[in-house]
Amino acid sequence: MQKPFAITLDPGSSLANKTGTWRTERPVYVDRLPPCNAQCPAGEDIQGWLFHAESGNYLEAWQHLVRDNPFPAIMGRVCYHSCEGACNRGKIDAAVGINSVERFLGDEALKQGWQLPAAAADSGKHVLVVGAGPSGMSAAYQLRRLGHRVTVKEAGPLMGGMMRFGIPKYRLPREVLEAEMQRIVAMGVTVELGARVENIATTMKDGKFDAAFLAVGAHIAKRAYIPAKDSSHILDAVSVLRSMEGEDQPMLGRRVVVYGGGNTAIDVARTAKRLGATEAIIVYRRNREKMPAHDFEVEEALQEGVMVKWLSTIKQAEGGVLTVEKMVLDDKGNPQPTGELETLEADSLVLALGQDVDLSLLQGVDGLVMQDGVVQVDPATMMTGHAGLFAGGDMVPAERNVTIAVGHGKKAARHIDAWLRGQPLANAPKHAVASFERINSWYYSDAPKTVRPQLEIARRTSSFDEVQGGLAESNALFEARRCLSCGNCFECDNCYGVCPDNAVIKLGPGKRFQFNYDYCKGCGICAAECPCGAIEMVAEES
Repeated sequence: MQKPFAITLDPGSSLANKTGTWRTERPVYVDRLPPCNAQCPAGEDIQGWLFHAESGNYLEAWQHLVRDNPFPAIMGRVCYHSCEGACNRGKIDAAVGINSVERFLGDEALKQGWQLPAAAADSGKHVLVVGAGPSGMSAAYQLRRLGHRVTVKEAGPLMGGMMRFGIPKYRLPREVLEAEMQRIVAMGVTVELGARVENIATTMKDGKFDAAFLAVGAHIAKRAYIPAKDSSHILDAVSVLRSMEGEDQPMLGRRVVVYGGGNTAIDVARTAKRLGATEAIIVYRRNREKMPAHDFEVEEALQEGVMVKWLSTIKQAEGGVLTVEKMVLDDKGNPQPTGELETLEADSLVLALGQDVDLSLLQGVDGLVMQDGVVQVDPATMMTGHAGLFAGGDMVPAERNVTIAVGHGKKAARHIDAWLRGQPLANAPKHAVASFERINSWYYSDAPKTVRPQLEIARRTSSFDEVQGGLAESNALFEARRCLSCGNCFECDNCYGVCPDNAVIKLGPGKRFQFNYDYCKGCGICAAECPCGAIEMVAEES
């Protein structure tokens, strides 16, 4: 009896149902850079810690998060979360509440008493950090983790820098700030308060420091020439906010005018309302579209009764009367005077026109380049023109906010470590960003974003209680699970289930999958059906 043709085939040959020989292209598993990660100035692996959080493993999520940023409870309150603007989920319904979950993890860590990782073995090197703000303490944390002795010299009486002296308590409660600062001290970082560095070269020589990171905050208020009589009460925003940390609160009066359009101007106006001002008016030269303050800050201020005089500039202050000139925007969006004047009564005028950094400690240091009030650094390493001297935060050319400052501290610490060890740090190439076009959005169920609670308006303006609340555990878990895991396999088993050739092999929990190319025909169904775009079809090599 003649055997069927298939039975006569050599079982070891490619014709024995090894359909992979038909292929013209093959699927490969890839890892792509989530857009949230790509956008984060602090360099957090957002998708990585969300993965742990959505499983309810909050300790693991927090430990993953603080590898890059030791201040999740602070950042969950003051970060402007540009990551959410890049989130692919925003094209389906609304972005994942990344900042909300980060705050939840930060608060949970404080509640549970979780501690930062222990330092590595002593390197024998001693690094000076100047400034105990977000950038300086971020660098101190990362350097200590790497095994270096770290001494932080802070001119002020308390840690936190501009987070303490520039961000009001209703946005950042001081017990939260202090707790996250003290965790870094507990790692063995030495912090000297009231220790102003007059000359960096002398301080490094006397202290026998091997390297230094400069992170002096922008504490000097910019001034504008406004003709004023001696009786005019003119203050600067930095001084007003700084004085809120003392026992004697500033006397601003009932009618307060703030001149400026940034977030600091908003903070001062809202602070004035909480100090009892019946009128808090912001005078700004441009319109709302041109205002540098973040829109949600402006909206909250308006809700609290702060008024804004758009397209206006202050020409003169005499006693309790301000002369204001109306402006118009030209074709380039620049304000131009109209000659049309009006008066505005005010008990106080607060100038919020930006801040400068005191760079006097750098006088006489060879190789430094100071331009436009900041220190020039190599953006790849954060090193100045003087070997072993690094800088970040407000001191260097960059947008000034807490998240960027934290990122500068982390980057500088890694390059300081490499410089001290004589081993240049090679940055691994980044993966391509996972675009929305690669996401199969129909696989994800509808899940509306959880909005954080806010204090009612009456309580907001009558106290310095925190304006925005946090998420409960159930809400934080739900919000974490809204993550699409863009560009990275999360073991949904879709490829395993849809493959018509059973050519997908499961490697076990946390190990993902691999393809059996002996049987994969290259049909591409797995790539087409992958929810997060973690499979790519590539041409078969000839």
